[in-house]
Amino acid sequence: MARIAGVNLPVNKRALVSLTYIHGIGPKFALDILKANGLDHTKRIKDFSEDEISKIRKSIEESYTVEGDLRRVVSQNIKRLKDLGCYRGLRHRRQLPTRGQRTHTNARTRKGKAVAIAGKKKVTK
Repeated sequence: MARIAGVNLPVNKRALVSLTYIHGIGPKFALDILKANGLDHTKRIKDFSEDEISKIRKSIEESYTVEGDLRRVVSQNIKRLKDLGCYRGLRHRRQLPTRGQRTHTNARTRKGKAVAIAGKKKVTK
């Protein structure tokens, strides 16, 4: 079992796909890492030797911010926006979409489950 940056990589998947399990590494960075180390991206993780895995691990540690460090940086950036009180910070504070999406309809992922307005009745004459 290959463990890189605190993540157990799936051994039966191709190296390109397995590396994307690390937070902060997508398909492009995974391909860049494998090419920089001269490794085949179609090869499975279980077929790599310990030496090749250590090359990948070293490459990631030197060049990329991943996992806990990346999560910490992102949360600090959001906290900074909230403290500044800028528009994006206010949207984060109110848990609304921050990138200009409409909220009259949609935005349910960000706003949470829809709640019915209780006690609203029709006026009768």
